[in-house]
Amino acid sequence: MTSHINYLVLSDSTAADRATLLRRTESDLKPFIEKVKPIIDAVRTEGDRALSRFTEKFDGALVEESAIAATPEDFDRAHRELEADVREAIVFAASNIRKFHELQKPEASWSAETRPGLHAGDRTTPIASVACYIPRGKGSFPSSVLMTCIPASVAGVEDICIVTPPGPDGRIDAASLVAARAAGVSKVYKVGGAQAIAAVAYGTKTISRYVKVVGPGSPWVVAAKRLLADQIDTGTPAGPSEAIIFADETTDGRLAALDLLIEAEHGDDSSAFIVTTSRDVADAALAAIPTYWHRMSAQRVNFTKAVLISSRGGILLAKDAAEAMAFINDYAPEHLQILSKEPRKYLPMIKNAGEILLGEHTPSTLGNFVLGPSHVLPTSGWAKTFSALSVHDFMKRTSVVEVTALAYPELARHAAVIARYEGFDAHANAVSDLRKKLLGN
Repeated sequence: MTSHINYLVLSDSTAADRATLLRRTESDLKPFIEKVKPIIDAVRTEGDRALSRFTEKFDGALVEESAIAATPEDFDRAHRELEADVREAIVFAASNIRKFHELQKPEASWSAETRPGLHAGDRTTPIASVACYIPRGKGSFPSSVLMTCIPASVAGVEDICIVTPPGPDGRIDAASLVAARAAGVSKVYKVGGAQAIAAVAYGTKTISRYVKVVGPGSPWVVAAKRLLADQIDTGTPAGPSEAIIFADETTDGRLAALDLLIEAEHGDDSSAFIVTTSRDVADAALAAIPTYWHRMSAQRVNFTKAVLISSRGGILLAKDAAEAMAFINDYAPEHLQILSKEPRKYLPMIKNAGEILLGEHTPSTLGNFVLGPSHVLPTSGWAKTFSALSVHDFMKRTSVVEVTALAYPELARHAAVIARYEGFDAHANAVSDLRKKLLGN
């Protein structure tokens, strides 16, 4: 089986090879966009009726229009049914996530006198509402509930909801409901996929219209967000999982292989690479991967195999750290883990990554669940311009400026020059002698 795992020497790869390695599942959304368009149109015109129909069609669950929203009884039942150790872990994770985002939250306002008599600053306020999308197609993800809802709650967003596909029984995952309650969210709706994005963008009888939607999702969800970007703020581009494990010669290749499988097991649409400067590390990782498959379920093995034998996964051997980091920065991975005895020495070389996990004790397992920073990260190369989901995504800055009589004359003189140059007569008039006369000075 190891002979089928993708194994490339970076210096031997052509430009076409490199372009193929950089491609993600959602790189070509055209086929999804064509399928998503009628779904969006149906939700816009039919509302809850369309949501109920699509939930049965795509999720195999019967959810009546009147039962789209989770009830208090659903929350109570979930708490009773969920194992105590899972509830405890959710509370533990929620505490860490809340502490991190409270520390990250910016001050409500600041102002400084940038010139004598000119006071300028920012006022930061929460957005009005947000919908948090929680996927379920390949499992249940209460961690995503915590990682999206808690930053929004800390930011002060008043209206937070969750949209998530129900299981075949028409119920919402119990752990997700427990996590929602831990995050302080009571609005949870049994709807997923493109139809969920359309619902929060347009609103239905049951679901209000929201100003923003966040959270990871399938190419169907990504396509819907792209089509609805003029109706709702779609936030950080978060598609199928992806990771690069960088391993230098000081680490164990078997450890790199262990961590490679973390993001690869999310689904066959994931992307996962080991990038190493050591052939010994590469060979050890290649040999170790099948040994870990013996300790995984058939579903997760199949997911990881599909990723690692494709162009979206495997082992890449670099001639040195510079070549390795050049590829990593070009790829701009969602998760970047640095396996080294001295991981911090590579930090200055890293320009693009959704998150950086340093050292042999920081696998993305911890980052995904309990460390604190949100695991909702930019995918498909968007880490070049986007940041990890944070409290800042749920807040907006408003500039606040005051000019006193002391500062006005000099500012007005220069502003008038620019206004006249750009041909704006009213701009120039507003800082001319007309204003002096009206102000009485």
